[in-house]
Amino acid sequence: MQVTVLGGGLVGVTTAWYLLDAGHEVTLVDRATELAAEASHANGAMLHASHTEPWNTPRAIGQLLRWIGREDSPLLLRPSEIPRMARWGLGFLRYSQAHHHARNTQVNARLATYSLRLMRELEAQVPLDFTQSHEGILKIFHTPEALETAKADTALMAEVGVRHETLDAAGLVTREPALTDIRESLSGGIFYPDDASGDARLFCQRLGQLAVQRGLELRLGETIQQLHCARGRLTEVETDRSRLKADAFVLATGAEAPQLAKQLGIRLPIRPVKGYSATLDVSDLEGAPRLPIIDDGRKVVITRLGDQLRIAGTAEFTGYDTTVRPRRVAAVIRQGLANFPRLAAQIDPAEADQWACLRPMSMDGPPILGESGVPGCYLNTGAGHLGWTFAAGAGRVVADLIDGKTPAIALEGLTLGRYA
Repeated sequence: MQVTVLGGGLVGVTTAWYLLDAGHEVTLVDRATELAAEASHANGAMLHASHTEPWNTPRAIGQLLRWIGREDSPLLLRPSEIPRMARWGLGFLRYSQAHHHARNTQVNARLATYSLRLMRELEAQVPLDFTQSHEGILKIFHTPEALETAKADTALMAEVGVRHETLDAAGLVTREPALTDIRESLSGGIFYPDDASGDARLFCQRLGQLAVQRGLELRLGETIQQLHCARGRLTEVETDRSRLKADAFVLATGAEAPQLAKQLGIRLPIRPVKGYSATLDVSDLEGAPRLPIIDDGRKVVITRLGDQLRIAGTAEFTGYDTTVRPRRVAAVIRQGLANFPRLAAQIDPAEADQWACLRPMSMDGPPILGESGVPGCYLNTGAGHLGWTFAAGAGRVVADLIDGKTPAIALEGLTLGRYA
């Protein structure tokens, strides 16, 4: 079968890889001139089944409303965006109810644990160096209340196989000595031994190179303009440079997916959510953490990537604006380094590599995978902040469906049909 994958980020490349592995002829198209040029370029670098709670918790909804228009807030809703996201926003609120949120946390955790297993298998099968670490992830808390809430969420994830260990402040410092200076402010934390980290851009580009060696046709620098159907089936994609026919197409264009799907009469309940990251050189500095750390209270993640430290965070509802705003990046750096005062004293934030991207956020939290309702068109989008975590699992699920196989995990809560 001839399959064309639309999108050259993590989910597009992994989908293409598994399709090739199944014996299909695969073409991948992306508007950028290199793979992983947008949302997969400089993300939080974490592969975690431990942080799969959808963002629409009741407490997050309250924070978002309180922080409307505040440039220094970790959750920012720009007033100009409110009219454009009314329908999506109502769904976001509806799915924040406790029973919905608990179910979707488990849906995400189920896909995440499957995906991490596939990542380990992939690393064992092919030569991939992407500054990966398999030493686990720490989640830290500064109040007893936040820790207790996290324990309840973790109990839900434990039901689908997410292992964890609850730690007091002393246990956190033992696991990560770089937290010594803030020990008195820590109420405790949770360690997730099966989580991992790595440079998503390096992974994507290196897996893409291996895929080309196995027969992938890579068409970079081509912008998708129009989707064409014949007798109700998607049969052709028109770019600014060519027209591509295929037996099946995979829509893996991230935050842009709803605009393309609309051409086919498909409504995808996805909105772009902007995130920022800063990458710092810590090669000659003291006090940098070794383990990846999630600071839930400050809404930032801190990940060591060899001689670099990646700090990422914020959720900004600002439409399709990808402008890097220095004030927002500075807030991310400040919040991340607040946990490492010795390191912060040695760093000049102005020297950070700054990045902003749009994450495709579904209104209920899980991604949207599989059949679209239009023959010939398959979906792999809506992963939100979990694109790196879900990449292998989502790619394999979609490849299996195209190949006529039953995926290894249940698809309940992961398909477009859940909104029917």
